[in-house]
Amino acid sequence: MSEINRAVKGTNDVLPENSHNWQFVEGKMLETAGLYGFSEIRVPVFEHTEVFLRSVGDTTDVVQKEMYTFDDKGGRSITLRPELTAGVIRSAIENGLVNGALPVKVCYIGGCYRYEKPQAGRLREFHQFGVECIGAAAPNADAEVIALARQVLSSIGIEKISLEINSIGCPECRKAYHAALKEYFSSKSDELCATCLDRLDRNPMRILDCKSPVCSEIAASAPVVLDYLCDDCREHFEAVKSHLTAAGIEYTVNPHIVRGLDYYTRTVFEFVSGDIGAQATVCGGGRYDGLISQMGGPAVPSLGFAMGIERLMLVLKNQGIALPEAPVPDLYIAALGEKAQLKATALCASLREDGFRVLTDICGRGLKPQMKYAGKSGAKFSLVLGDAEIETGKARLKNMQSGEEISVSLNTLSDRLLECVNAQALESLEEAVLKD
Repeated sequence: MSEINRAVKGTNDVLPENSHNWQFVEGKMLETAGLYGFSEIRVPVFEHTEVFLRSVGDTTDVVQKEMYTFDDKGGRSITLRPELTAGVIRSAIENGLVNGALPVKVCYIGGCYRYEKPQAGRLREFHQFGVECIGAAAPNADAEVIALARQVLSSIGIEKISLEINSIGCPECRKAYHAALKEYFSSKSDELCATCLDRLDRNPMRILDCKSPVCSEIAASAPVVLDYLCDDCREHFEAVKSHLTAAGIEYTVNPHIVRGLDYYTRTVFEFVSGDIGAQATVCGGGRYDGLISQMGGPAVPSLGFAMGIERLMLVLKNQGIALPEAPVPDLYIAALGEKAQLKATALCASLREDGFRVLTDICGRGLKPQMKYAGKSGAKFSLVLGDAEIETGKARLKNMQSGEEISVSLNTLSDRLLECVNAQALESLEEAVLKD
């Protein structure tokens, strides 16, 4: 197959047979976020490269290895977003949201782009749902954002999932931790990969997030950040745990969680599933109190999370969680002849205005192939129009599942179709006949 007929490596099509699953999941995400006061925000798919260099951090794999960066026709360095938080914060600063009533609660759904090895649950184009809570410093804000993430997962049927939390402290208490990490990893520098050797001086915490088996084994015995928290950060973390307990949310403290982006401070968390192999994290987030000022805005504390939709779909599949069936047409109108086609067009327009899903032939086929297509479409009912039906103003409405037929007036088809669609038994159809 030629390149023109193949999707780019690391990208996937969402076909019509599966798109209703995405619509259901995305709808639940936005609906649940609304319960917590979050409103949708939409930001561009690309930003000035500096937006990500200043926010994500130039010591991260995302910036060093994975970003799709190019010069546009004006010579400006542009990057396809590898995540959405940076763009949302840029928008909040530019549009003055950070200067208004706080907190500002926004949510989003959008595509992201990272150049990495495609594998199950990890693509080069992937989609995220996430939230940002701008202007909330209190520990119950952390618990509320975590609770929202948990409720989103629950709303789409995922229950077998665990929450892991940690605190990585503030810039002040991390100084001592960085010094301890540097001392520890320096003693094992001859075993570290080239990337981690570079991180050793610039940001030793990044070594804890390295995917190399050797570096991961070394990192497992590294100093733990919780031992270096200042009193304020320790108090904040203890309060977060108390609020999670009050909300009935179970958690495990995992002192090795650091998250993959440099802007995080204090609380970090992940929801982890054992049903998608190595890419176990389906949702990750935390607090980023210094990000807005780092990007040129005021000193406003904030936090949020993002979850990969492709990974969630994989979890749903592997856990055998059934999503609602795709909606099917209420009616298929088969038309024979020019007059019947015109009548079918008029009926379709009227029925669709009334909210019915209606199909009719637009390929110029005969009756047999039309009815075959009606069956494949899953239509609940079908109706055949010919010269006799046009003349009498009546036609036979057929239940495609049972084969049962009733006579209906074309003038009151909408009312009759509604009754029949809602009918649960033969008696209901017979009542519709008597009313006609």
